[in-house]
Amino acid sequence: MTEETEASRSVAVDPAMAQLDTRLWGKRAGLPGPYPVICHLLDTAAVAGALWDSVLSRGMRAQIANGIGVPEAEARRLITFWAGLHDVGKITPPFQAKVPEEFAALAADAAYSEQATPEQLRHEAATHWSLVEFLSQCGYPEGRVVRRSVGHQVAQLLGGHHGCFGEALQRKHLVNAAAYQPGLGRAAGWRKQRLLHASAVRRLTGAVGTPESILSGQSAVVAAGLVVVADWLASQTDVIEPRMPERGWAGSDADLEQHYERAVAMAPAWVREAGLGRATFPERTFGDQFPFTPNTLQADIAATLPGLATGAGLLLVTAPTGDGKTEAALHAASVMARASGAGGVYFALPTMATADAMYERVRRFADANAEGERALTLLHSMAWLSPAYVPAEDSDGVSPVLSDGHTGTEAGRWLRAARRGLLAPLANGTIDQALTGVLPVRYGFLRLFGLANKVLVVDEAHAYGPWMHSLLVRLLEWLGALGAPVVLLSATLAGRTATSLVDAYRRGAGFQDRSTVEPCYPGWLFVDAANGEVSRPRQVGSDRARTLRVESRRVTWDVREGPVDRPRQGSRRAALRVLLGPVAAEGGCVLVCCTTVEEAQRTFLDLQFALPDLAAREGGLRLLHSRFPAMERQRITAECEAAFGKPQGGASGTRPGSVLVATQIVEQSLDLDFDLVVSDLAPLAQLLQRAGRSKRHPRADRPAWTGDAAEPRLVVLEPVDGEGSVRAPRTWGDVYDAALLFRTSVLVEKLAGNGVAVPDDVQGLVDTVYADDFGAGLADAAQRELRSMDATRVASAVAESQLAEATTVRSPYDVQGDLSCLTDRGSGVMEELLTTRLGADSARAVCVYLRDGGPSLDEDGDIPLPGTALGGRLTSAEIAPIMRHTVPLPGRWLARRTEDNDVPADWRDRPMLADLAVLPMQLGGDGRWTCRLGDREIEISKNLGISADLPNLPHAPRTSH
Repeated sequence: MTEETEASRSVAVDPAMAQLDTRLWGKRAGLPGPYPVICHLLDTAAVAGALWDSVLSRGMRAQIANGIGVPEAEARRLITFWAGLHDVGKITPPFQAKVPEEFAALAADAAYSEQATPEQLRHEAATHWSLVEFLSQCGYPEGRVVRRSVGHQVAQLLGGHHGCFGEALQRKHLVNAAAYQPGLGRAAGWRKQRLLHASAVRRLTGAVGTPESILSGQSAVVAAGLVVVADWLASQTDVIEPRMPERGWAGSDADLEQHYERAVAMAPAWVREAGLGRATFPERTFGDQFPFTPNTLQADIAATLPGLATGAGLLLVTAPTGDGKTEAALHAASVMARASGAGGVYFALPTMATADAMYERVRRFADANAEGERALTLLHSMAWLSPAYVPAEDSDGVSPVLSDGHTGTEAGRWLRAARRGLLAPLANGTIDQALTGVLPVRYGFLRLFGLANKVLVVDEAHAYGPWMHSLLVRLLEWLGALGAPVVLLSATLAGRTATSLVDAYRRGAGFQDRSTVEPCYPGWLFVDAANGEVSRPRQVGSDRARTLRVESRRVTWDVREGPVDRPRQGSRRAALRVLLGPVAAEGGCVLVCCTTVEEAQRTFLDLQFALPDLAAREGGLRLLHSRFPAMERQRITAECEAAFGKPQGGASGTRPGSVLVATQIVEQSLDLDFDLVVSDLAPLAQLLQRAGRSKRHPRADRPAWTGDAAEPRLVVLEPVDGEGSVRAPRTWGDVYDAALLFRTSVLVEKLAGNGVAVPDDVQGLVDTVYADDFGAGLADAAQRELRSMDATRVASAVAESQLAEATTVRSPYDVQGDLSCLTDRGSGVMEELLTTRLGADSARAVCVYLRDGGPSLDEDGDIPLPGTALGGRLTSAEIAPIMRHTVPLPGRWLARRTEDNDVPADWRDRPMLADLAVLPMQLGGDGRWTCRLGDREIEISKNLGISADLPNLPHAPRTSH
């Protein structure tokens, strides 16, 4: 660090311009008058200091200080100083001209006498361009190339406070910046006032030292995130209004000192009122945290992990579904947070539905076991419609505005705004919210900043294809570099996949050598971020050891035949009639898991016809898939959890006969318990996940037809072609990889009749299905077919991985001073690639029921179509019921949409509504609500959700429930 004398603390300014000009405004909208830019700069600096104290972990503070070669106290002053410089770019003609009446006085002044330049130089870009000179004058080290210069990196970082970093400047730009960016202002007053404002901020923050080197990639992300949050907090109207200076305020040294001192005193309260801060987890035993005795897995982690986790690290837990991984993860997160100094938890799940289901569990845990700041957010695109998360509606149907004086784990208004949810100390949501942090999108670095101070828990870590896995690998690199603890949970994780995840975290932590991970099942291991050591996997026994009975039924695929058509012997429909026949008479609950939504709907209709007594019973036959309107899907999911969930108060008697027909959405993170699971062929890992829903909890009096009450039972329906060979139907498209289906089918045949020891046999089976020598012993023709399918699978995986490598942000150690790589997607990277779900072909639609009384969102006409007759802007209260009735549909369905499917004109200025497709539903003489969409007839019904071209059954009313 270079210490400076008192005389050199301020950059020299022309004596004729020694007075700071308070006419230069920084905030105006929504205020009674202009707020001087110097006031906003000082407010932001003060908030940055409060965030450093109350949000950043001790490890993050030390990492920044050590990286730039200064003591922590000086690092704090530098961060507050930098944050206070973020809006220096507002001292430019284009920005000041945004309020003509204020700019008129400046334009008449000889120091600023010029018209606003026609080119619109954004103020954050002006900050980047103008600060390099000032920081150079402050003595910040310069590199041989601009991008290695400390002053340039800080200027670029501050120029990114609106979410995107500008390209690195060239040295010629720094000689005469205004020549290349006329928007900086050619008149001398503009430059001199920028220097004067910057000097005042430096003097008041006391940041007279200089960093010795550039920020590392991970430290830059933290610094940039802190600046953004400080700016947002300091920009709130209710923060600014009480602090508005009188018109003509002089801005003398004494005035500025007083303003800054008051901001410093008030900033901690602004941070607290926003819900920001750190959650802490008092040291408690597992038994103190949960109202039950830990099982073997939980007890082993609770006893052993504290001795291993002395700082940041990664915990990998592999265990069957139903073995209490969630509670083990929450307890482990509290242990790891204490050890590392992390100030919160983000629990990430694969889908919105599973995130909604987990929200209450995380909330209950936090209520009982977290102290400090405990604001909890739910994060996914539809979270604001979740009944568990959104406050109850008042009598007018409008959600009340949350008070910022919230208590407990209720997130306040500030945290619920866009892009802020991951800043909350506690959060749960989809994995997508975390993975977006490694895509070059606007404010992506803010997600990394939010995760840097938390324990990230990733549930179902095995459930992602090559694209999402690649994103997760890059995310783990960043978290390893940031020193953020991670917990990975999986029921079926292959050794090679586990190794790639563990090594990604170790690389981020600075260890490049490769490891070989062989997960124990059930079991766990820990990776120490400080030394890169991978603990010996700990094999633990299971309190739920059992034998899974697997049966294979090779069937012809007659799903598309109508319900009234008599099923042929050996067909899928015939097999289901036999398997489900006893349910109506003897009771018990069965899950039928289908591959596509259409096949689930057709199976439901077929069973409705084949099992009329069961269908007539309330709850006797249920259907769950993704194409129900959002509020219907939430209701059905809640009913399924109540009907098929863990018995309350211990074991229960035989449940009334009930069948749930569903798609893959039931296999992840939902605690459902069936007497029998029937599944269409799927990759082995998914079959094992589904089997985990069979006899999941102890129950007395399971029906005799389901076999041994303690042995789960899985029946796999394998589709065969005309020659009797297992072949995926064309209707499945590319839902599953053909090679994995082939391999799984071979294994299923071997397992049928022998039983699978759970958990002892599971890890071996998962590794076997991916083994390179899997085809040994197969007939020559089968080996050739498998090699061909494997080649296609590997090529596809490699292509996705390479595409992800080209699309994601660089690893933290490849960010060499130039921060633009964090938000610049580069040439050739299309907008479509900036997604966490590659190739996801879906869009949202909303059904509008056309009736004589006017269009409505429901078939009964009780919810009129929201809109504003006077052409005004729709309110949030009007948008909410629309979004609650939306449903995801395949993009190919909507490709042929017409003007009839466009949203009303008064919806188009709301981004959430503008991209919706409207389905104008009309009531036919047969009682069905339908519309045409291209060459498809689309129908909506309470029983089926959205369907296309399904058989009509007049004897089984579609709208009954």
